[in-house]
Formats: sequence, C-alpha cells, structure tokens
Amino acid sequence: MAGRGFGKTRVGAEDISDYARKYADVRVALVGKTSADCRDTMVEGESGLLSVLPPSALRGGSVSTAWNRSLGEVFFSNGAKAKCFTAEEPDRLRGPQHHRAWADELAAWKYPETWDQLMFGLRLGAHPQAVVTTTPRPVDIVRKLLKAETTVKTFGSTYDNLANLAPAFAAQILAKYEGTRLGRQELMAELLDDVPGALWTLARIDALRLTAAPDLARVVVAIDPAGGSEEHNDETGILICGRDSAGHGYVLADRSCRAKPEQWATRAIAAYDEFGADRIVAEKNYGGDMVEATIRSVRRNVPVTIVTASRGKKQRAEPISALYEQSRVHHIGTDLELLEDQMTTWLPDGGRSPDRMDALVWALSELMMGESTFSDYAAQVLASRTSPPQPTLPELARTA
Repeated sequence: MAGRGFGKTRVGAEDISDYARKYADVRVALVGKTSADCRDTMVEGESGLLSVLPPSALRGGSVSTAWNRSLGEVFFSNGAKAKCFTAEEPDRLRGPQHHRAWADELAAWKYPETWDQLMFGLRLGAHPQAVVTTTPRPVDIVRKLLKAETTVKTFGSTYDNLANLAPAFAAQILAKYEGTRLGRQELMAELLDDVPGALWTLARIDALRLTAAPDLARVVVAIDPAGGSEEHNDETGILICGRDSAGHGYVLADRSCRAKPEQWATRAIAAYDEFGADRIVAEKNYGGDMVEATIRSVRRNVPVTIVTASRGKKQRAEPISALYEQSRVHHIGTDLELLEDQMTTWLPDGGRSPDRMDALVWALSELMMGESTFSDYAAQVLASRTSPPQPTLPELARTA
C-alpha cells in the first residue's frame, strides 16, 4: 500500500519480472482495474513490465515477438507467460490456473469477486502467491487482506519518491491533497475508517459505482459559490449530475475550483456544454442576485435556476442520503475522490461547509422531480428506513 507516485507499478513489474525469469514455464496473471489499465500501465507503461525486462528475457529477443497486444499476453524466452485480465470481468478468471498473480489498484476494483476468482485459480506450483499494489481505500477486500496472517504488508508514501517525480506532478498532487484527510490516504497510504455519524459510507458509494452512465433524460450543472477566491476560502462546488428515465441519478463529474466569479462561471458553462446539460442550478446565499448575473455575463441565455438554502444542511442532505440507501444514485468512475471524501466525513451537526457535497445535494434535488416533492418522499423513507416500491415517473408527476 503506497501513495500516489510512490512507484507501486514499478514494484509489481519488478516482482513479476524476477519471478518469471527465475522459473521456466510458469503462468502469471496480470489483473488491472480495466483492460486498458492492464495493457497501458501494467505492461506498456513507463514503469510497466516491458520496461524492466531485458531483451534476453523476451521470446525472440524483442518486444515485437514477445508481446501479443491483441491477446494481452507476454511470452518469456524460458517458456513463462503472463496474461492480462480485467477486474471488470470476474468470469474471465474462471478456469485459468496460475503460479503467480499481480493485482494492481485492488482497492478500486469494481467487482471485488474478481479477487475471489483469481484466488480460485492461483493453485499451480508449490507456493503460489499474489503481489497487490494499491492506494488504500476502506473497502472490505483491503481490510480482509490486511487482517490475514498470510499477508505480508509493505507501506510507502508519495514523499518517499518525490525526488524522482516531475516537479509539475509533485506540485499538482501535493496542492490537491496535502493537509487534508484524503491526503493521508492518497499521499501517506493510510487506511481511513468511515466516520461515525456521517450520512454516507465509501462502501455504499463503491457498491453503487458504475463505469459509465446510461442514456440520460436530464443533466444539470449545480454550483455552490464560495464567499471568495482566496486560499482561506472554500472552493466553489461545481457538480454535474444526470437522471435516467427510471428515476436513477448519476454523478458524472466534479469541476469544483477556487476561482473568481467570472472564472467559476466560465468553468460551469464549459461543463454545461461538455455534458449537454439542460440547466444550471446555483445557490444564491453568497452574493444574492450577483450569482445569476455572473453566470449570465458569460452566457446571457443559459437556463438558470437560483435556489436558496432555507433549510439547514442536514435537512437538505438527508433526503439525498436516502437515495443512496435505496440504491438510486450511482457515481461514474473513480475520479470523484474529493467529493466522496466530503460526503463520508461531513457530520450533520457541525464541521466546515462542504462545497462539493452542497453542489451534489442541489443537483440531485433538482433532478428528482423538484426539490420539495422529492424531499417529502425521501423524508418518508428516512422515517421508515425501509425500501418502498419506487414510484413511476407519472406518479411523481401527479404528486408534483
């Protein structure tokens, strides 16, 4: 377990290189989060397997004869073979047997059962083993591995390899995470527990996560403006969310930033265009009419709904949390870490204003057939803590 930029990929590549060159005719599984991750990072990447193998270890003495890109297979001169698999297709690991495996970014795998299938096939030789390289997240599979007596644990931080990283990378990643709770995870590789009392858990968000959204009936861009653009000010939350025809919500992207009003307005309208949104929803508590005027100064005719926080954050956020309990909101991809950190650490009875989370709440409230109608419905769910039959769109329309 190590932080961003530590060299986890290099560790995995060196381990597989050493093992496959030492033992002839062995079979190795390379399992990445996606097929592209396995091919582009684990094998072809600058720190990938091909980068650490000398020509003498490759079949035919060259990459062109040893690497079958279409099949995702690396052939060694001694008869060993490494084959790529994707964590998105657990069933592909049913049947194949291996002496060794490399599992990369295990904590971000969409289907944890992929690990189970990998273990079922890790049964060749006298001492089959797997090397796991990952930035930690508090998911069950990571917790179970850490508790297992057979697990050998190694840790590292981003700072351990800072001298070998590009200055631009170091500046960008440190500016994003340093000094935050999420930074302890992404930089220092700490396994952070869920915060008692928080409205969301990462396990629940991960269980509902998808790699892509379906066709969407609506898309909105929600803005939670900050009180300023200085370093001590909160960021302006900018979230893009959609809703399908079945009434499920999708968190598509996070474009939050610390910027002056014209800059965040320009950024929000760019997201409006990028995702084909039909409306911008913005909170007016900071600056009153200035928020709408700022947006319209960038584009005069963009559809804008201005909302007012007449209720407390807890009262606004709890109905949205109920949607997640009903499995009706899905995060798309794994690039929403800062939003998810706010969601899983913010306590309803206090704490710093969560800009990204606020924008999420405004977006989903707008999408779920209007804030007031949806809040009444979700309040009933919270009161009962059951999962009632989901109303159809016509039923919600009649209620509205």
